[in-house]
Amino acid sequence: MLTNSIVAGALAASYVVVLFFHLNPALPLNPLTIGPLALAVGVFYTGALAAIAYGLLLLRALFSRDRFSPAWISVGVLAWLGFAAAAAGAIEMWANVDTFGLVLEATTTETLWQSAIAVAIAAVLLLMLAIAQQYSRHRGLWAMSVCSVAALSVVVPVVLRGPTTVLTPELSPLTRVLDAPIEERSGRVTVIALDAGSLELVTNATSEGRLPNFGRILDAGAVANLATLHPTSAEAVWAAIATGKLPQKNGVRSAAEYRLPRRQRDMPIQLLPAYCFASGLVRFGVLREEPQDATALRARPMWTILSAAGVSTGVTNFPLTYPAPTVNGFVVSDAYLRSSETSTRQTDPALLYPPDIQGEVAAILQGTEGTTAPASLDVVPERHRMPARIDRRYQRLHQELMATHPVQVSLMRFQSPDQIGHYFLRYAVPSRFGDVSEIDRRRFGGLLEAHYALVDDAIGRAIATLGPDDLLMVVSGYGMEPLTVSKRLLEQVIGDPEISGSHDGAPDGFLMAYGASVVRAKQLRRASIVDVLPTILYFLGLPVARDMDGYARPDVFVSSFTEERPITFIPTYDK
Repeated sequence: MLTNSIVAGALAASYVVVLFFHLNPALPLNPLTIGPLALAVGVFYTGALAAIAYGLLLLRALFSRDRFSPAWISVGVLAWLGFAAAAAGAIEMWANVDTFGLVLEATTTETLWQSAIAVAIAAVLLLMLAIAQQYSRHRGLWAMSVCSVAALSVVVPVVLRGPTTVLTPELSPLTRVLDAPIEERSGRVTVIALDAGSLELVTNATSEGRLPNFGRILDAGAVANLATLHPTSAEAVWAAIATGKLPQKNGVRSAAEYRLPRRQRDMPIQLLPAYCFASGLVRFGVLREEPQDATALRARPMWTILSAAGVSTGVTNFPLTYPAPTVNGFVVSDAYLRSSETSTRQTDPALLYPPDIQGEVAAILQGTEGTTAPASLDVVPERHRMPARIDRRYQRLHQELMATHPVQVSLMRFQSPDQIGHYFLRYAVPSRFGDVSEIDRRRFGGLLEAHYALVDDAIGRAIATLGPDDLLMVVSGYGMEPLTVSKRLLEQVIGDPEISGSHDGAPDGFLMAYGASVVRAKQLRRASIVDVLPTILYFLGLPVARDMDGYARPDVFVSSFTEERPITFIPTYDK
């Protein structure tokens, strides 16, 4: 049973390896290049899948009426296990096509569909062979048939995957955005961004009299749910928001790139498969995770577009801003406070732009050394206090720089609601879990909302400075929802049992708009994260690029504003 399980596990692992190649078309199909990767991933999954196959055979032996004693390599057993492996492989490929539809190129989606069909056909043939071999003694013929079908079920998807896709070259510096003169607009735009913000949590809190500044927007502004990306990561989502383009155009598909340990020069993996515990490859050290940076972008983000159009922009703590880009304004990279060593921050010019604000930023940061987390977080360990402390320091940096370097468009991001939501969503919405004690609910129930209160304070300060021509946007790129029961059980066994929140299912984020030009107290139809940039461009009187995947949303604004400002277009901002 063990040897048959290992062979079946190796076949099933081969489908996962093929899936890796499909989802990462830039990986060259060169044995010297992909061999170590295929071996490492294959061995990891072979062990896990062989254990599952062995469990199935053990159940077969326990509940069988006759004695179950297969040969070391049994044609019948392998035909049945091969059928199960191929069927699961086809379903896995189909599920990944469905999941990554917005992330993959059209050609990759097509070849992955074809591969799923090929593996499904192989599953049917293996099922037929498993049934037929029971009524014939020609073991050699059936063994050859099973081996041929199993081999072709792996080879055909590799052939369908086709040649390596070359990545789009890096963008050249943008010095001019339009040949025609740009209409000058005096209105300022303030964007307050937060990770994993839940509109349900906000509306529940405001209905009970908390989060008053969120409530002001709900009462006198416009609100829309935002459809997000799947897989959902801060880097991929904010790249789509910043460029108005989906990952197949902007180049950012996931939170990180992945490489084998001690192999620095190999082509990185950009996308891990879904529904096969691929995160375990990182958790158990098979792959090494490297955070994405600004060099991953293959489309121009809003701060570059706006700067080239003469619009001054201040950006703080946004993903993919390291190395800090050249802008008309300032940039404090999201890597700035990630660099825990003060000496590193003082010597790495790529953390900030312009570099000459290094001394000013260091002085501001020194004044925030005593920054503490909200008092309600005193009941949790230090690691859960740090996200709020970092957000407060970034917020202080942004405020001080805005005072000395005023800009027309301000972008500031809070990341702590995501980091805390993963651990404390259970206590914020206990009815969704059912296993939260009253003591724990009282002790931890307000922790997540305390991080929303940080954003609420920032909203209040922004509203206080709004002029009649200004616009405030509060953007959550994705939401947070309870972890499914199966994933909770998995985390209990081999993960982190404290995790209760997840955004694996791509829950909606939200867009809130407030200002004199915004419609009042209106729930808008659902929008997409890629609609945010076109809407900002429209408000500022700039054209929307036709190659953007998003659309300007004039329904955010009152009719007196839209009647005087038609939407204009430009072919692209990327050339």
